[in-house]
Amino acid sequence: MGVAVTILFWLAFALTAPIACLLSALLYALTAPFDPTRRAVHGFICRWTFRYLRLWPGWKVEVLGRERLPKGPAVLVSNHQSMADIVAAMGLFHPFKFVSKASLFSLPVVGWSMSLAGYVRVERGRPHSMRRMLDSCRQWLKKGVPVLLFPEGTYSEGKLLPFKRGAFRLAIEEQLPLVPVLIEGTRGLIVGDGPWLRPKCHIRVSVMPPIPPEALGTDDGALAERVRGLYARALGQA
Repeated sequence: MGVAVTILFWLAFALTAPIACLLSALLYALTAPFDPTRRAVHGFICRWTFRYLRLWPGWKVEVLGRERLPKGPAVLVSNHQSMADIVAAMGLFHPFKFVSKASLFSLPVVGWSMSLAGYVRVERGRPHSMRRMLDSCRQWLKKGVPVLLFPEGTYSEGKLLPFKRGAFRLAIEEQLPLVPVLIEGTRGLIVGDGPWLRPKCHIRVSVMPPIPPEALGTDDGALAERVRGLYARALGQA
């Protein structure tokens, strides 16, 4: 069954992703004069991408707590279980820009769509790239656009990894709400690092209570540990 599901998914993706990229490009061209933050392109990509998690009846997906998302700029952080996490996060239908490794921007179709939407790239382990990434995030925040980061930096193997400080520094320095987003079940969808998919999974995306600016403190390391503790308790790893 897993073989059948995998073939169905990747066939559907191969046939439809180029169409989505073309429509994104057309939408970008039509809306660019009055939509400088590319909100329309992102909204289209969110809804198109999230539908891939509904291709198979054995995949159950829930998104909880959308009403908790602040209006205006905010720093969203999420745990990182698999390559499907950003697909699940698209189900928030919120106008964020997410941070992704630079290599994905080089991929045909997928990378082109990411560039059209104005998502933020970063090269792991390169300090100058990290600085550029944080500067890009600050620019979006100053334009009123939320940003989404994965503070673990890469997939965890079941146990939460240490949280990097960048996202928490952004929230403190810009004095903006910090919104933890808990993603569960995406590891149950993908076998290892892909491409094989399992026929049954239950994915849940939960927006946790935002931390207001006045409760962030001034120590990004302490804030990172505090938020990591929230995730550890929610995942039963405390």
